[in-house]
Amino acid sequence: MFRQTKKRVANRRNFIDDEQNHIDIKGYGNEDDGMQYDVLYPTRLTWYRLPPRGEITLEQFETWAIDRLKVLLELESLWQRNRSMKEIESVIKPILSNKLNLGTDIESRKKDYYSHFILRLCFCRSKELRDKFVRAETLLFKIRFQMLTTQDQLKFIKCLDLPYLEAIDEEEKQSISTELYQTVSHILSFQLSLTDENQRKQFFNREKYYKLPMENVMDLVGSRQVYVRRGWAYVPQFQQLNLISNEFSENLQTELMRTYQMIPKLNEDDRLLPILHHLSSGYVVTESQELNGTGVNDEFTHRTVKTKEIMSHFPLCAKQLMEQLQANHHLRYQGRQQLSFFLKGIGLSVDEALQFWTESFTQGGKMTVDQFNKEYRYNFRHNYGLEGNRINYKPWDCRTILSKPRPSRGEYHGCPYRDYNADKLASTLKEMSLTQQQINSVVESCQQQDYTIACTKVFEAVHKGTAVSELQIVHPNQYFERSRQCETVP
Repeated sequence: MFRQTKKRVANRRNFIDDEQNHIDIKGYGNEDDGMQYDVLYPTRLTWYRLPPRGEITLEQFETWAIDRLKVLLELESLWQRNRSMKEIESVIKPILSNKLNLGTDIESRKKDYYSHFILRLCFCRSKELRDKFVRAETLLFKIRFQMLTTQDQLKFIKCLDLPYLEAIDEEEKQSISTELYQTVSHILSFQLSLTDENQRKQFFNREKYYKLPMENVMDLVGSRQVYVRRGWAYVPQFQQLNLISNEFSENLQTELMRTYQMIPKLNEDDRLLPILHHLSSGYVVTESQELNGTGVNDEFTHRTVKTKEIMSHFPLCAKQLMEQLQANHHLRYQGRQQLSFFLKGIGLSVDEALQFWTESFTQGGKMTVDQFNKEYRYNFRHNYGLEGNRINYKPWDCRTILSKPRPSRGEYHGCPYRDYNADKLASTLKEMSLTQQQINSVVESCQQQDYTIACTKVFEAVHKGTAVSELQIVHPNQYFERSRQCETVP
């Protein structure tokens, strides 16, 4: 994978012996990338059966993995928010096109192949990570399969060489045709929109059926979408994707466990471990230029940022800090930093920021302007890169906020979805006009430690009825910008 001594390459072997794969593929391992990836990609979709070989740079290792991780995180977020498959597809397709560029050229194939195996290294380390990775990759697999042409789908299925993909003969189908039709009739109405009885019967007569052990499709059995007889499940062809995706999921689970067992061999490579640790912790990079904290918006002054109109667009973390600042005329260090960077991110200039903080700290009568200038002015100028090393600090994203210490008594920084107890959070959300069902959904996400998903759910509940973006909220300033955009949508 990287340029190393012959000894280390021989020892590593990508953790997998070719003989264990039971796959005879001529040309695999050849230095010619075109030949290798023509073998690995018989169509635009692959099963990731064999590990990649060749050389890539450390920069490619990290950037390719980050791009794929963004896609998987968005898939996980959409799944957590109970989006339908059609909704997930509509959101994820443009992200796929942007991040993975699933073309037929060699570079696109290499990026797809390597990024999948790199993330295996990241997410094999615990059951929770493995389950999330398998769920997201299986969703991605389904979406990509649906994007193939019918010809490519058939070509891909044929290359899998799975034994149960052989259809039953017409005689066996006719012997149980009444039971098969009764099972599938209502599914045809809802999934394929065949509301007319004659249409459904014509479709059923043309449809092929596959017979396999019922334990292979327990999700279909549990939802009564297949006919079961003597331990065998009869699956219609239009449910074929469920068969293949289940096989893909089970295969990936097995491979992740094998990767986990081989992880100790990776510990000798100190170049990769920091990158893998960073990725497995849920690395998210925001792409919005507005979040860099470099732009100034003349619309925001030391007075306007305190108005209800502007604060209505604040995420709960920033709103809490602003309310406590107005009530107590003071914030401790972590709270000052978090709110200061957030206000900088929305476009508050350094001069307006200094006026804002001066008025906020002195209005209560506990502090004079001279005391403020002596004790705090340097801190806020430093945040804007005007003191010290003159670093242009960026606003904190959700990951940075969650990495800070939890607030103690008298402190108000952090993430309310993590730091509030269930009763306080429910009461706060009720004041924001969320329904009980929405509140329960947010609290459930918090209990599962999916705090950014909880924030995203709140955003969608508050902005219901407007054309909001489906992407997950991963930054307080991202919440603010999207909320403002919703206000301008007719």
